[in-house]
Amino acid sequence: MREMSYRVMVVDDSGFMRKIISDLIELDSSFQVVATATNGREAIEKVAELKPDLVTMDVEMPEMNGLESLKVIMKEHPLPVIMLSGINEEGMRETIMALELGAFDFIRKPSASTSSYDIGQVGKELREQMKAAMLAKERRELRQAALEAKLQEAMPPLPEIPAAPPSRQPKPELERRTAGKPDSTAKVKPGSKPVAGNRADKPAASARQKGPQKPAFVKSSELTIATPEPAELPQQLIAPVAASKEAPVKPGPAKVTKESKLPKSSLPKQEPVDLERLLTRAKTGYTDLVAIGTSTGGPKALKAVLEKLPADFPAPIIIVQHMPPNFTKSLAQRLNTLSALNVMEAEAGMELLPGSAYVAPGGLHMQVVPRVGGGYQIALSHFEARNGHRPSVDVMFESLLPLQGLKRHLVLLTGMGSDGARAMKRLYDAGVTSTIAESEESCVVYGMPRSAIELGCVSQVLSLEQVGPKLVQIVK
Repeated sequence: MREMSYRVMVVDDSGFMRKIISDLIELDSSFQVVATATNGREAIEKVAELKPDLVTMDVEMPEMNGLESLKVIMKEHPLPVIMLSGINEEGMRETIMALELGAFDFIRKPSASTSSYDIGQVGKELREQMKAAMLAKERRELRQAALEAKLQEAMPPLPEIPAAPPSRQPKPELERRTAGKPDSTAKVKPGSKPVAGNRADKPAASARQKGPQKPAFVKSSELTIATPEPAELPQQLIAPVAASKEAPVKPGPAKVTKESKLPKSSLPKQEPVDLERLLTRAKTGYTDLVAIGTSTGGPKALKAVLEKLPADFPAPIIIVQHMPPNFTKSLAQRLNTLSALNVMEAEAGMELLPGSAYVAPGGLHMQVVPRVGGGYQIALSHFEARNGHRPSVDVMFESLLPLQGLKRHLVLLTGMGSDGARAMKRLYDAGVTSTIAESEESCVVYGMPRSAIELGCVSQVLSLEQVGPKLVQIVK
């Protein structure tokens, strides 16, 4: 089965690390390391030459780092790239930027001091991500092929064009010889006008030019324009021109007659007053709350959504992005620079405010709870992982169940697995019908949104570009 393996290239400036990563990859026989590179420049050349199925890319390298080479690869030879990131602040910041540029995902790079257990865990995570990347790539290719086939089937067959009959027109050479010459065989009826081009009509033309009526001329340095005298214009043309010079008359206010009154059925319906929401607005300044869950491909998706929201967005936004500790802080800082919103990593006790977005810290579950004295705040916990994740989207969504005073809007973006789908279903069954899932066409991995759609709890399936504008429209 080796000939059916996916072809992988490992890029790292450390020979020791290239050996470790290659060995971890080839523990799965479905992957084969076909090449290595020591820096980003060499990686670009070998990707163009060898066309591997997947690349693992170190972030920090000399001559050309992983971020710079990723830009070129995604532009010229796009393919799944998994970043290997260090745990220092600079490495985390560049990893977030790499995910924005289209890297499939990242793992924390093992160090020389890492235990064999931790190295084994890194290898397991890497192989899982590689399988997910290949599966997502194949799904996209199959979907594209199916779409192209459907378009071809929908196209009507081209009509058959019958062969043109033999032409009875004069031959081109004969046409050139006779062009502009009068037809000597044509008979002219008495009293008919001479045909244009005949010599017989020239004296009549010169006679007309010598007539007593002469048009007036307006001369300029560049142009001579003939303008007829007003008397020559027909009377029916003069009246509209004169009328057009008058000042337009503004119509008065429309009078409403009995016949023009709108029927009762066409009047806008008034929504019933929700006293609980009015009380919430009085205490917090908002009545809506947006909750977003995402995983693989999430940093790029979050950027696309949040940058479409204005600074005065009238609701708080809570976000769970599956990511290790410390990386979520870099993510929040990066999103804060790209969005008009105030984006931050959530802290326990933070009050939820409109125009602000709160990213759950890696390694902790995030919930929303009522605040003493009114309003709502963030609660963090070390409860066990849910669906293999901490933070978990399900935990965040479930905390919204008792918050009846808020209009809750739930969003599931790209990601592996099904985290968030079950809790969205519970909220949907409880009456929360503002539920959005990202469409397959724009997902990096169509897992979490698909799970919610299959449970029948999604009211709107939108492409990534539509999610932000839709939130602006529905959040009041």
